Amino acid sequence: MKRHLTVLLALLTTLLAMQAPAHAAPPAGAAGKEPTAEQLLSPTPYMGWNTYYALGGDPTAAEIESTADFLVSSGLSDAGYKYVWIDGNWAAPTPRNSAGDLVPNPDQFPDGLKPLVDYIHAKGLKAGIYTDAGPYIPGKCGLGSHGHYQRDADQFAAWEFDAVKVDYLCGIAADLDPKTVYTEFAEALRSNAGGRPMLFNLCNPVTSPDWGNYPEEQQSTYSWSYAPAIAQSWRTYTDVGFVGEIKFKDVLRNYDANARHPEAAGPGHFNDPDYLGPELGMSDEEFRTQMTLWSVAAAPLVIGSDLRKLSKTSLATLADRDVLAINQDSAGVQAVRVGPAGTQETWVKRLANGDRAVVLLNRGDSPATLTTKASSVGLTGKRLTLKNAWTDQVTESSGTISAAVPAHGAALFRVSRAAGKPGAPHVVAGLPQVTRVGNDAVPAGTAPVVAGGDRAQVEVIVRNDSTQPVFTPRVELTVPAGWTSHPAGGTPKVLMPGRSATFTSTITLSDTATPGSPTLSATTSYAVIGKGQQRQETLTTLVVAPAPPRGDIALSHHHWISATSGWMTPTVDSSVGGWTPISLLGQTHQTGIGVASPSTIRYYLGDRCTRLTTTVGIDDAVRNVGPEGGTSTFQVVGDGKVLFDSGVLTRDATREADIDLTGVRVLALVVDDAGDGGYNDRADWAGLNATC
Repeated sequence: MKRHLTVLLALLTTLLAMQAPAHAAPPAGAAGKEPTAEQLLSPTPYMGWNTYYALGGDPTAAEIESTADFLVSSGLSDAGYKYVWIDGNWAAPTPRNSAGDLVPNPDQFPDGLKPLVDYIHAKGLKAGIYTDAGPYIPGKCGLGSHGHYQRDADQFAAWEFDAVKVDYLCGIAADLDPKTVYTEFAEALRSNAGGRPMLFNLCNPVTSPDWGNYPEEQQSTYSWSYAPAIAQSWRTYTDVGFVGEIKFKDVLRNYDANARHPEAAGPGHFNDPDYLGPELGMSDEEFRTQMTLWSVAAAPLVIGSDLRKLSKTSLATLADRDVLAINQDSAGVQAVRVGPAGTQETWVKRLANGDRAVVLLNRGDSPATLTTKASSVGLTGKRLTLKNAWTDQVTESSGTISAAVPAHGAALFRVSRAAGKPGAPHVVAGLPQVTRVGNDAVPAGTAPVVAGGDRAQVEVIVRNDSTQPVFTPRVELTVPAGWTSHPAGGTPKVLMPGRSATFTSTITLSDTATPGSPTLSATTSYAVIGKGQQRQETLTTLVVAPAPPRGDIALSHHHWISATSGWMTPTVDSSVGGWTPISLLGQTHQTGIGVASPSTIRYYLGDRCTRLTTTVGIDDAVRNVGPEGGTSTFQVVGDGKVLFDSGVLTRDATREADIDLTGVRVLALVVDDAGDGGYNDRADWAGLNATC
């Protein structure tokens, strides 16, 4: 009964978020009276750029002015990116002068901050600044405002800043109550001597277990309960990355945490999952997914990368008008998931005019065709108009919302009820997908790996989700030079509404296929009455493996196919980060790989190896960090089958493994966080000696 009640409550929350009008929390002193859009500092999510991930701890006036110039010249300012935000480490080594005023670092800001703010304003932009809610504690934070809230708010206003980000690094070090101190700071901002409106970004990143064990009331995941009444935005989880590094797995982690309380968001007050990270460790596809998710989440869109170095592709992703329109929708509603959580998910955001923004999210490592129904996203009727926000393609569906979605990708549609003459039919041309290599089926959800000389089966699934038939559907596969492709099986003459067809081809790689990431291209064509011949092109990237190892070898010295680490990157023959040798219980190992959980490292063995020996455990470097964390699990997986499982290991235990690799094509070394988060999980694969 309790489980059924929980399910019913979850469904009720989803329906309310999809259908009920969104409203803003009233400002202090105005209980029961709804503010107008004109009265709100940020009626829709604010947009801009922040120094932290791109410039690290030492931003300079020259760098910031150059970036402000680029915001304007690139057109990003016209797209809505208005805030230029100076993050931490702007203050002098001694942050306050004898009078108690904050002082900028003269090496970084030789003319002070006011001329820089004036420069930003002259560009038609807004300026943001940073402080901490705690007292200044050297070594914990660059500056702190505790005990000086009103003085600092007055000073920020005198410098004519438009926004203030308030961290909690020294706040947690001083064991302060975040609700109390943030409420006090918010009052100081509202009461600043200059009467200047300043946006308040409440930034408590403290999250257990990532930061250690803290009471719920001190964590970022509690901010939603009080922040909407005092701030324009509040962080909902820990940082999405590190300086110069934002990874896709952490984007998903922060998005999921941000999605816990959609009811807290509304015009003028928004959940904040942290910054956008184009070209900081994600592929173009993965960043497009982040942009999709942040947009439907009604999240502030603050770019963390160095704008001046971004590609045209990244700039176009940031400035896409249809995607930004969904983020900036005046209803201020945050998307909710409909259906179960998993590798493939559907998220829906109700828009002010009654349309729905629908996301089909593929978290998996292989492409997939994803679908949902109109009824699942709060719409009725047998005809829907679907506008793909990324491609601008407009089609008509009979009630199914569907898309071919790449690995780590997301489709974003603006969906409305259709009227009038039938539109272009919604036909989904699937992405080419390798389903077999040789005689072996590719495990579902995994990225296929091929090598020189391999023969593989490729499938393209074509769906007709429109209201009318399409005729003579065909799929033509294009492969890299030197490879061959031959269709296998027949083709239908007609594809009726609600039906699908699978087109199969056999490809053969050349014996000398170059290792890397070549592209398979499928051209799908079909005829539509009254609209003639239609064509769609879909692409998939393959992994062509390097040559397998030979002889007795330290596997850490062989080229891997792919490698991930919870933070930083896997480090060969050293603890993760490369600062110390691999050391387990006082014993140093000359070879191996150091990682942080979670981590997966894949090698191509090509059925050439027979044995792997290794010692696994938590590196002794964790003892230099503290007593918290440092627990992991280790698995060796061959072609989807677990060959070794260490169980949970702490810093005080290791496990030796001697593994039979006979018949294994693709080997995966997997480390997980043992269910308690990745804090201080510095895991080692020591030795890693393979016989091949």
